[in-house]
Amino acid sequence: MSVLESATLMLSRFRRAKKGSAAVEFAMLAIPFFLLLYAVIDTSLVFFATSTLENGVAAAARQIRTGQAQAANLTQAQFRTLICDQISMLLACDARLGIDVRKFNSFSNVNLPGALDGNGNLSGNYQFDMGAAGDIVVVRAFYAWPVLTPDFGSTLVNMSGNARLLQAAMAFKNEPF
Repeated sequence: MSVLESATLMLSRFRRAKKGSAAVEFAMLAIPFFLLLYAVIDTSLVFFATSTLENGVAAAARQIRTGQAQAANLTQAQFRTLICDQISMLLACDARLGIDVRKFNSFSNVNLPGALDGNGNLSGNYQFDMGAAGDIVVVRAFYAWPVLTPDFGSTLVNMSGNARLLQAAMAFKNEPF
């Protein structure tokens, strides 16, 4: 048997063999499947983190709206702790969290600065004014959430440093306390 005949015989056996075809097909589809699965999990975490931040802001802002924060003479650090206590299960209470509390005379006068500077970083332009009874108050919180899928999840990134800006806000009129 010549070398050519033996090579032809080996190729024909290879074409007829079906063992391992599922493993080869799985290997071809596994990487895109797991990338997609990872991106779905990453996107879900962004929505869950946003919901957590919104709930934390709502709970802490209620203290201002009812006058409890003013009666206790809460400082900015203490108010931050109120929010951090609500969000600590998922979000870290570090430099990635920014809190802005501003008072206004009426809802039509509300003019808020953007959360990001020109470079895509948190601006840090925060104030802390809880207002008095009857004042309009806007409580905002910002969080720089790190996106886990940098290439595949690039649509989630809206900040520098491969991060997503999460925002939560509450606007209300303080109760007469």
